[in-house]
Amino acid sequence: MAMSDDLTSIEAHVKEGLAQAASMEALEALRVGVLGKKGSLTQIMRSMGKVAPEERPAMGQLANTVRGNVEAALAARRDELSAELMERRMAADACDVTLPGRTLNLGTQHLISQIREEIEDIFVGLGYTVEDGPYLETTYYNFTALNVPEDHPSRSAKDTFYVVDNAPEGKGAHVQGESDILLRTQTSGVQAHVMESTEPPIYMICPGTVFRPDTADANHLPQFTQVEGLVVDEGITFGDLKGTLDYFTREIFGKDRATRYRPHFFPFTEPSCEVDVSCGVCGGKGCRFCKNTGWLEILGCGMVDPNVFVNCGVDPEKYTGFAFGIGVERVACLRYDLPDLRMLMTGDMRFLNQF
Repeated sequence: MAMSDDLTSIEAHVKEGLAQAASMEALEALRVGVLGKKGSLTQIMRSMGKVAPEERPAMGQLANTVRGNVEAALAARRDELSAELMERRMAADACDVTLPGRTLNLGTQHLISQIREEIEDIFVGLGYTVEDGPYLETTYYNFTALNVPEDHPSRSAKDTFYVVDNAPEGKGAHVQGESDILLRTQTSGVQAHVMESTEPPIYMICPGTVFRPDTADANHLPQFTQVEGLVVDEGITFGDLKGTLDYFTREIFGKDRATRYRPHFFPFTEPSCEVDVSCGVCGGKGCRFCKNTGWLEILGCGMVDPNVFVNCGVDPEKYTGFAFGIGVERVACLRYDLPDLRMLMTGDMRFLNQF
């Protein structure tokens, strides 16, 4: 039998098979029998080299035409079977496809991310840069460079997550047998990195996640978000610090909020102080939320200790500066009168959707 007769026979066989194919499985079996690796049409296409050279162009054109017709017929029958299957399913399920689909709720930023970005926007508006740093730090950058003595309680394993130190010896000594590598307890280490690599003037904030082995309760979390700020320039005074933080607190809490500064101690600043904002619940008159004081503690700050400048290669005779640290979760709780920090971590959409 000539090859042209074989091709005509295959096309007729496919036409007959399509009329009998009542399911997707039967249709697929027909396709494989004709177009599969061992299919009848595939075998003819592979044997085209045996055709006499003068007949090959016409025979090749005929084979391609048959192949195109077969593929089109298979696709058309597949569409028919799909439509029939959909109709049977619709009849069985009594499904009304004209009904609107389920609405997917759009996601929103978490409250912590919202507050963090708002803080960033406030300081970027003042000309500050936003810096970032590693979660894993050395004791040098997390403590030593910031003038924290080796016997300071914050260096103990009760207040710091230490990890195994596989790094070669470098800056910083091991503290009472602890590892030299730790999960950062503050983002202040970023300030040390920036001062080492950048010539003043420096106006920066460093937001990020920090870690401390605290038991989660209404006022503490083992992981929280901190925004620390640093200014290094000539002629910086405590007045600049106070003006900056007064502006920040009014922007984040409201124009009617008052601030006060209480003396405190931090190893990396001198003088140091805690900053309070007037209670938004009672307007500073005193209530249960502010423990009848009229004030809410929001952050710590101070003028950068000259020893920190020396450790980071900044001339303390030429430059002065100030630093501050803000807990984002605490700001969120004070701003929205939330009684428990853990509410921010539950993932309860009934709570989070309010913001």
